[in-house]
Amino acid sequence: MSKRNWALLSATLVSILYGVTFTIAKDVMPKHIDAYGFIFLRVGGSMLLFWIVSLFIKTEKIDLKDFPRIIAASFFGIAFNMLTFFKGLSYTSPIMGAVLMVTTPMIVLVLSALIMRERMENKKIIGILLGLIGTIILILYGKSMVNAPNAMLGNFLVFVNAVSYGFYLILVKKLMDKYNAFSFVKWIYFFGFLMVIPFGWNEFQAVNWEFLPTAVYLKIGFVVVFSTFLTYLLNLLSMKELKPTTVAVFIYLQPLFASVFAIGLGKDELSWIKIGSALLIFTGVYLVTQKKAIPKE
Repeated sequence: MSKRNWALLSATLVSILYGVTFTIAKDVMPKHIDAYGFIFLRVGGSMLLFWIVSLFIKTEKIDLKDFPRIIAASFFGIAFNMLTFFKGLSYTSPIMGAVLMVTTPMIVLVLSALIMRERMENKKIIGILLGLIGTIILILYGKSMVNAPNAMLGNFLVFVNAVSYGFYLILVKKLMDKYNAFSFVKWIYFFGFLMVIPFGWNEFQAVNWEFLPTAVYLKIGFVVVFSTFLTYLLNLLSMKELKPTTVAVFIYLQPLFASVFAIGLGKDELSWIKIGSALLIFTGVYLVTQKKAIPKE
C-alpha cells in the first residue's frame, strides 16, 4: 500500500473514532464531569502519553523560531478548539455537533486559498458541497435535537471550534513538512495543557471520583487514548502526505459514523434518506481525495 493510501486510511480511522466519540463523550458530560474538567483530563492524559512515547522514539530538536507556530497550533488545535467544542457539545446534541463540524472543510478551503495560495479546484469545491448537502440531510432527518439544553449556543460554539480547527490544520502543515510528528506534537500538547489548566482545574477537582461508575472510567479512557492521543497522531501522519483541505474533508464522515454508532445502539434507525445522504458524503470525500495527474499532493 502506498504512503498516500495509508494516509487516507488513517484519516478514515480518525473519522470513525471521532464519530463514536460524540456519543461516548455526551454520556460522560455534563452528568458526571463538566466540559472543561473533561478537557483537563483529555489534554493532560494525552500530553503524558505523547511525552512517554517520545522517550522511545528518535525525535529532532525543534528550532526556537518554530515555537511561536507551535504555540499558535496549541491554541487553535488544542485549547480554544477543545474548550469551545466540548462546551458546545454539552449544550447541543451529539449528531448536531458532528454535523456542524463539517463546516471545517469549507473554512480550510478558503483559508488555504488565502494563506497558502492553494488553488481552489472545481472538483474539490463540488466534492465539499456534495458532502455538505449529504450531511445537512443527515441531520435534518435524524433524531438530532435529543438531549440539547441550549442548542443555539451549543451550535455556535461548535462552529467556532470548526473555524479554530481549520486554522490548526494550516498551521501544523508546515511543521509536518519539517519535523517528525512526535518531535513537535508533545510540545503542542504541553503548551495546550498549560492553556486549559485555568479553565479545567476547578471542574476536575469537583468530580466525585469514588462514585463514578466503571463504565464512565472506561469512556473517559477511550476519549483520552483513542479519541485524542491516537486521532491527533493519525491526523498528523496523514498530513505528511495530504493537503489540509483533503484531511479536513474527512470530517464529513464523522456524522455518518456517529449515526451508524447510534443506530447500532438502537438510538436511531436506518432509512433511505440516511442511505442517500451517506452516498452523497462518500462521493464528496472521493472527489476531494482524488489526486491530480501531474502536481504532487
